[in-house]
Amino acid sequence: MKHFAVVQHSYSEFLGVIESQLEKRDIGFSYFRVFLTQELPSSALTFDALFLLGGPMSPLETEKFPWLQKELQTIGAFRKAQRPVVGFGLGALLLAQYEGAELTLEPYHNAYFTTAHATEAGKNDPLAQAVDGRRVMVWSPGTALLPDHLPPLVIDDDGRWIAFRPEDGAMAMLFRPEMKPGLIEDILMEEDREVPENITELLAQARELWPQMQETTDRVLVALVRELSLMSERRKPRVFSLNVARDHE
Repeated sequence: MKHFAVVQHSYSEFLGVIESQLEKRDIGFSYFRVFLTQELPSSALTFDALFLLGGPMSPLETEKFPWLQKELQTIGAFRKAQRPVVGFGLGALLLAQYEGAELTLEPYHNAYFTTAHATEAGKNDPLAQAVDGRRVMVWSPGTALLPDHLPPLVIDDDGRWIAFRPEDGAMAMLFRPEMKPGLIEDILMEEDREVPENITELLAQARELWPQMQETTDRVLVALVRELSLMSERRKPRVFSLNVARDHE
């Protein structure tokens, strides 16, 4: 059975809509709640892919959240093991940082709806084509300036990148296919959580666009499955059981 490692950065932000999609495809997943335990996957070889979820903190805030630096090492381990890596929001910024992007804290609450536009680099890309012309929700803690060698696959209405692929087997998205209105409501209720000033507007838009958002999520996951070969089970270390021999009476 295929099994994904999922790094969770806050109580409220999880796989959301994507959970049921993975279950339908007989894909298991294990959450690593790094914000609680600082635990990350100990070995990339025991999983078929790595998902890095959104979160309220910036990758630059390593003094307050020291495990962010360890996540970069985890990304490196999965990439070296040729396991797919997918990042949403904060996860996308971590992938950008791993690739040498210049990160900034402004705007700290980078959250808005926009129309996705496939770029020239994304004209033959399954993910870019899946979202081209569709309304998507961008939500990330800060932004990143991509290196020249990493052209964006998808940009927003103002020409800013919202998706890029560092290489085969990895994908970064500032837009959030896992989001649903209930998840936004949970974020609003999360204790001591700073939220964007426009979060009420975002919630209203999410409710209005919910049918289209579900369809977009379906299209995104189909594209990721195709592009990153997520349905291909990777070779994992063999598990040996030790049978204790009983003495003959």
